[in-house]
Amino acid sequence: MRFCSFNDDIQGTAAVTVGTLIAASRAAGSQLSEQKIVFLGAGSAGCGIAEQIIAQTQREGLSEDAARQNVFMVDRFGLLTDRMPNLLPFQAKLVQKCDNLQHWDTENDVLSLLDVVRNVKPDILIGVSGQTGLFTEEIIREMHKHCPRPIVMPLSNPTSRVEATPQDIIAWTEGNALVATGSPFSPVIWKDKVYPIAQCNNAYIFPGIGLGVIASGASRITDEMLMSASETLAKHSPLVNNGEGLVLPALKDIQVVSRAIAFAVGKMAQQQGVAVKTSAEALQQAIDDNFWKPEYRDYRRTSI
Repeated sequence: MRFCSFNDDIQGTAAVTVGTLIAASRAAGSQLSEQKIVFLGAGSAGCGIAEQIIAQTQREGLSEDAARQNVFMVDRFGLLTDRMPNLLPFQAKLVQKCDNLQHWDTENDVLSLLDVVRNVKPDILIGVSGQTGLFTEEIIREMHKHCPRPIVMPLSNPTSRVEATPQDIIAWTEGNALVATGSPFSPVIWKDKVYPIAQCNNAYIFPGIGLGVIASGASRITDEMLMSASETLAKHSPLVNNGEGLVLPALKDIQVVSRAIAFAVGKMAQQQGVAVKTSAEALQQAIDDNFWKPEYRDYRRTSI
């Protein structure tokens, strides 16, 4: 028997990250397709997020080549380039062409994260390295030189492996960074101002995707269904809708968000022909029927 499934570690992480980035970009009055993005960590999770970002920016109007030129992957051997040997297949699609780097200001054979930040002047920095402290003060300040409101996402878990703490990132950018993390962090207080820190958690995404698939009877999960989940998550951003607060909705609102994601995923499945078309009312009813409600019978002891 075959079951419709998806890889939450890769696809779920990518979907919630893209949703966060869409919201952060909109809050800054721009689109994700206008941003330059640097990753520290080029494993399966990092590359999965990168590919989903590329798909989203193509959806926003970029060609595939242009979308890939905006994403820079750095691992322990430096920037991934087309002259780097022994790359894994999923890494090889995310290299930068050395011919396009001839004008870079660097004297190093291996292009470090600092070299990349200095030359790319990124808007977004994402950490999926699993190594603590790699977003140094020098790197964050260099990024802030060229980007008034940098988006910094140290996503590594647990907190002991985070690339930089929100407290440091806020201080190094004079309170101008938008920070989202993979692990939970308390709000940062800097110069008497409170900065809420969003947790980029798969819990925002996977319940809605699963519910949408079950409710629609989808036979497979497509990239477009995942992008619909990201887009719906971004639409629930308090920062986008109210101009303040977290870039992601509060976890106490997860049921509302999950229902909305489920509907968007189910509708996209129908549009793509991987689920039987029904009315919006029928899809919503199927979501309601399959939505788990934490209700239990009262129990009483009948014997000792």
